[in-house]
Amino acid sequence: MRKTPEFDIVVYGATGYTGRLVAEYLAREYADDKTLRWAMAGRNAEKLAAVRDEIGAPAETPLVVADASDPASLYAMVERTRVVLTTVGPYQLYGSELVAACAESGTDYVDLCGEPAWMRQMIDAHADAAKASGARIVFSCGFDSIPFDLGVYYLQQAANERFGGPVSRVKGRVRKMKGTFSGGTAASLKATMAAAKANPEIYQLLSNHFALAPGFTGPEQPPASKPEYDASLDSWAAPFIMAAINTRNVHRSNSLLGHAYGEHFVYDEMLLTGPGEQGKAIAEAVASDRSLSSDEAPKPGEGPTAQERENGYYDILFIGESDDGKTIKASVSGKRDPGYGSTSRMIAESAVCLVRDATDTAGGIWTTAPAMGERLIKRLTEHAGLTFKLED
Repeated sequence: MRKTPEFDIVVYGATGYTGRLVAEYLAREYADDKTLRWAMAGRNAEKLAAVRDEIGAPAETPLVVADASDPASLYAMVERTRVVLTTVGPYQLYGSELVAACAESGTDYVDLCGEPAWMRQMIDAHADAAKASGARIVFSCGFDSIPFDLGVYYLQQAANERFGGPVSRVKGRVRKMKGTFSGGTAASLKATMAAAKANPEIYQLLSNHFALAPGFTGPEQPPASKPEYDASLDSWAAPFIMAAINTRNVHRSNSLLGHAYGEHFVYDEMLLTGPGEQGKAIAEAVASDRSLSSDEAPKPGEGPTAQERENGYYDILFIGESDDGKTIKASVSGKRDPGYGSTSRMIAESAVCLVRDATDTAGGIWTTAPAMGERLIKRLTEHAGLTFKLED
């Protein structure tokens, strides 16, 4: 048993665009909470001090120097905290040593990862060590994949109450979204594409809906690779770019929950674009858009203005269908743009939830639903501007 850590949370990458937003949120949201001990970490002490002052964090906010290229500094950092919150990606380039350090030392970990092949590599390499040490490692604690993972979980909990069991089919449909994807998401996508091109095994993982549920193969899943018309919603639907990570996390949650959604569970995600010829044209344009993987995509460190972040939003509908024809609908909506304003709040509250609420969760490599479930939903509703509700 390691000694009591100095900090509850260390925000690693606090001088980057998203890490700075996380630190700013903690400084503001928990300004009057003297019991939450948190620190800012990054490669350069002077930059950390400058950011601390710029965001209005208390002058006594601790600063920790750590660098992904210096494993000793990472191990020293994780020994000082209960949770490492890291925004330093792409994680397949900069995250492996940190996961290893946390798994070995028993330190909890949250990130914003949308890189399923790397996540599977970390599961294979470190799941046993995390279970042994008690480290709770939780990937994908931002827009990918909290609203979707917890949205399905919320819907299935309601189905259990209403129908006496889960629904076997859930459709996730993004109804509205205003905002930008992060530069980190674009960088992760490019790194993943490069890795897949170099390694056929990574390509096989990326094409497997159950890649994050080792040892399990479920039913064939909808491809969601081209526009389609949904008569029940009177809307065209386009492939949703985050589905490649969200669907894998949802299936991992189902596996970690002992297949609480059933072993024949089917799930897909699409973006609604509206009815008629205009809706069809928008869906086709979305399906052919490759801007996130192009040179025009946002770069890490770039992002929207404060006003643009505040004016963003998202609204996701989940439609559950049982084998005997019953249906149930729920939605998850969020204030502020998904890639930055809402994401920075979601990952911060995930870290606080591990510290304060989900204290009985065992060590291992988790997704948000089985690790924190209702406790994280409550915290996100009370603090982070998310709304979970049944729609019928």
